[in-house]
Amino acid sequence: MLSERRLEVLRAIVQDYVGTEEPVGSKALTERHKLGVSPATVRNDMAVLEEEGYIAQPHTSAGRIPTDKGYRLFVDRLAGVKPLSTPERRAIHNFLDGAVDLDDVVGRTVRLLAQLTRQVAVVQYPSLTRSTVRHVELLSLAPARLMLVLITDTGRVEQRVIDCPAPFGEASLADLRARLNSRVVGRRFADVPQLVQDLPESFEDTEDRGTVSTVLATLLETLVEEQEERLMIGGTANLTRFGHDFPLTIRPVLEALEEHVVLLKLLGEAKESGMTVRIGHENGHEGLTSTSVVSVGYGSGGEAVAKLGVVGPTRMDYPGTMGAVRAVARYVGQILAES
Repeated sequence: MLSERRLEVLRAIVQDYVGTEEPVGSKALTERHKLGVSPATVRNDMAVLEEEGYIAQPHTSAGRIPTDKGYRLFVDRLAGVKPLSTPERRAIHNFLDGAVDLDDVVGRTVRLLAQLTRQVAVVQYPSLTRSTVRHVELLSLAPARLMLVLITDTGRVEQRVIDCPAPFGEASLADLRARLNSRVVGRRFADVPQLVQDLPESFEDTEDRGTVSTVLATLLETLVEEQEERLMIGGTANLTRFGHDFPLTIRPVLEALEEHVVLLKLLGEAKESGMTVRIGHENGHEGLTSTSVVSVGYGSGGEAVAKLGVVGPTRMDYPGTMGAVRAVARYVGQILAES
């Protein structure tokens, strides 16, 4: 464990390097920060920090830069994230409050996060498996063709066209709609299969039973659809501002960002509750070892239904980025709760 004084020196190095993009020397530290010790003591502390792998010398200059290990300790020992100003909070509320549906909420959230953090924003759509049923609508398209519309508590809407084995009358359709909603509305998706398994037998007409079974099969396929995980990404152009942080090439980062499976995996590895910060090589994927990922869950009622976050260079303003990500997630959760 580092002494509190050496931790203060590390904090100062991180703050200066993030702000200036230049390796930090002991003279600059003593001039910019009230460390309460001599330059010689700071040099000694920097030597210890370098020996223990928290900072490194990128070239022959006297300056040092934080390593992944140094950033990790800096984040782990943060006293708190940087709170947003009142105008920033008001802007978030006003921007997100104008959303008209779930796609609009996700799209606005991506743009907002990218603008606030000046990083790449990633927002996962609410997962079906973590949602509850708000309403099931059945519409007649033709005598033997229906449309199933599934609406979740998070505002997600799934539509499926169903070809029935026989014509299905309006009276039977209304009956099925009423019975289905009475059983599943407000229930978790995981509970739905058991709640509806005996529904076909409750219809007297044999042909109606066949159609009810077909409708239920489509509903259950929708609930357990494997390809349900979707996300939206924005602000990729922000990375062009950080050429200094990708001295060889930015291409591996861009290629990794194009692979949504990689991003979903990163978000999936984040904590179910609280903030997750993965730094440099902690990200696993080779293309993202020069980046950090800050993510958090969002949802209504205190339960996360999906995650959002940002991807940027390891040289990022961690307190400010974490504050923005947390604030946006909180507002999105409120919107879902009110929708």
